[in-house]
Formats: sequence, structure tokens, C-alpha cells
Amino acid sequence: MRTLLINCGPMVHFSSIDSSTPLTIEDSINDIGMAIIIEDNKVVNIADSEEVISEYGEDSDNRIIDANGMAIIPGLIDTHSHLLWSGDRSQEIRWRLEGKTYRDISNMGGGIQSTVNATRSSSNNDLHKEGYVRLRSALRTGTTHMEVKSGYGLDTATELKLLAVASTLGSDENLPSLDPTWMGAHDTPKYMAHGDYIESLLNEQLPAIVEQGIARSADVFCEPGWFTVEESEDILKASRSSGLDLRMHIDEFEDSGGGHLAAELKVQTADHAYHTTLENRLELKDAGVITGFLPGTPYAMGDMWPDMSEIHEHKIPYTLATDFNPNCQTLSLPFMASLMVQRCKVQPLEALAAVTVNAAKSSPHPSGEHGIIKEGAIANINILDSPHWESFSLKPSHSPFSATILNGKFISH
Repeated sequence: MRTLLINCGPMVHFSSIDSSTPLTIEDSINDIGMAIIIEDNKVVNIADSEEVISEYGEDSDNRIIDANGMAIIPGLIDTHSHLLWSGDRSQEIRWRLEGKTYRDISNMGGGIQSTVNATRSSSNNDLHKEGYVRLRSALRTGTTHMEVKSGYGLDTATELKLLAVASTLGSDENLPSLDPTWMGAHDTPKYMAHGDYIESLLNEQLPAIVEQGIARSADVFCEPGWFTVEESEDILKASRSSGLDLRMHIDEFEDSGGGHLAAELKVQTADHAYHTTLENRLELKDAGVITGFLPGTPYAMGDMWPDMSEIHEHKIPYTLATDFNPNCQTLSLPFMASLMVQRCKVQPLEALAAVTVNAAKSSPHPSGEHGIIKEGAIANINILDSPHWESFSLKPSHSPFSATILNGKFISH
């Protein structure tokens, strides 16, 4: 069936974006009154609504959706999430307010280890149900594609289980598509010596992950107290040699050299990066590495917002993502954009690019080009409930969208 989305308001398409030139409204947004023609799951044409109605409007096999002048933006892409886990760590907020650090809470039996224990005891069916509910929530706030990490297993069997569940969820046509990442190097199990666990990552987990064939990438938590720069380098190089793309968690708590390593290895994305030096940020830019900012984390943890002034000044490419996890339980990319726009003085167009066209570079869609609206791209599109596209970043408590087109399928919210 052919779908016609007619009478569009301003349409942010990002189809003319060139990373070497400044982002401008003139190059990014179509005038009102355009229509999008969708066949199968792809955009096949963008033209004036009157022309489209004249040519196709009499065909009863076509589905016509009237946007009534509401703004149109691409489907949103969440490039950093810990979607699948079980358990409840709500009590940790009280400990943090008492002055306990992330490491203190981990030593008390909380943190990642607490979630690992609960996740290991969950069945595939339990995890699938939890993941399904979370993905439906993300879809309601416009997410059409999501990177999904393992990392709450910390043993081979559970890491494989998490990736298998992600694969099953990703095949559901009514849910956002998924980009699976292996993150066995998230923490060290309490019952193992750190060196022994690294050996098991390299000699047991990684070969099993590659044989399973689900994970596209590997990620490492490169932070003092978790995995050193040298250890991270060993794991990442072994992962690349095994055919996986690379991602990193870096400099969340302090500048520990993760930025330099990320640039040296030319990973796809280096995320958190709150304490990365300007010198290393420029190294990342020159190496073609995207910086991934996760504003939900400082929001949830009470930390400082990232300083975006030097990012703007030096035109450093970046993405925004949710970092959904037991301590940061939001899957709303519009909320992430709101934090950056309303707290960090980021222009709405820049924030939108960070969750669409920029994000597509670090988390590709399995069926083609996404994060933009143009002929040949995947038909992942959001219809706002406002004639102003900027409103996507101004409704942090609820969804700014009246509907989403997911892989060509219209879903009303």
C-alpha cells in the first residue's frame, strides 16, 4: 500500500546536511504544504501536497494521512541505552543524598552488581516483557531506532541471553529497530579477581558473542575503578579483530585518558565525556569519532551539566542519548533535548540533529539510511502536535508527537 502524508507543516528533513558547513534552518527545513509519499518502508518522493493529491488522491488503495499543518521531523535515534535488565535500585537515591559515591554504593552491594544479580535470575520471557514495555514507551516519545547494550550479565550465559532477547525484540515490526552492543566489560563480578575476569572476557565471552552473531559492536566502561585505559585497549582491539565495531564509555567521573584512546582507536562513539579535555575533544573530532552526551545522567545523579560552549566554538560533532539504566529511567529523547535546550543553551535545531542525522552515523539502521527525510530513506517520521518543529524539545513531561511513522507504518499516539 502507498501512504500519502499530506499538508505537512514545516518539515525538518536534514537531507542537505554537510558536516563541513554550519547547520542552518534554510538548508534543513522545507516550506509548509509539502507531502511525503511512502511505499513499503521507504520515502519515494516529497512534493507539493496539491500535486500529490491530484495524481494519487483518487486511488482507493492509497492511505491518506492529513498532517493538518503540523510540523514533521525524522524519527529519533537513541544511540546509548541499557535497555534490558531486571531489579529495582530505587533505594540508592537515599544513599546518594547521604553523600555516598557511585563507588561507595557499588561496594555496599548496590550499583551494577545489584542489577546483575536480578538480571541473571530473570528468564528470557521476563526480560522480553520488560523490554517490550520500555520500547513501547520510547516509541510514544518518537524513538524509531535504539542502540541496546548488554552488560548486566557479566557472565557468558547471561550476556548471550540479553543479546538474544534484544534480537527478538528488534524483529518486532511494531517496535523501534535495535542495534545490539556487547558490553561484558561493564564491571567485574564480585566473586572474580579483576584480571581473571578480563581473561574470561577475551577468551570465553568474546568468542561466544561473535559465534552468536547478534552484537554489531563492543563497548567498554573505561573509568578508574572499572577498566583502565590499557585494559580497555586490549578488549577493544580484540573485539575489532573479531569483527565488531567499537564504542566507549569515557571520562564520566574524571579525565582518565579515555578520550585519547577513543581517538587513537577511531571508535564510532565516545560517550559521557563530561570531563574530557578540549585537547582530547579535538583529537576525537579529527579522528572522526562522535562524542555522545547523555544529559539524563547528570540530571538523575545531580551532577553538573556538560559545558557546551567549547563544543559550539570548535564545531565538535555530537549526539544526545538517554543512557536508560536503573539509575536513569527515562527513554524520552525529547526530554534529553529539553535539558540541553532549556538548561545548556543548545539551539533546538542542533539538539534535533543530535538525535537524528548525527545519531544515524553511530547507530546505522539495518535496512538503510535513517535520521533524515529524503527519497530513498527509511520512512521513520514523527508528526508533532504543534505547527512549530521547535516544540519537540519543549514538552519534557509528555510526548510532543501526535503520531509516528515507523518503517512506513502509521502509529497514532
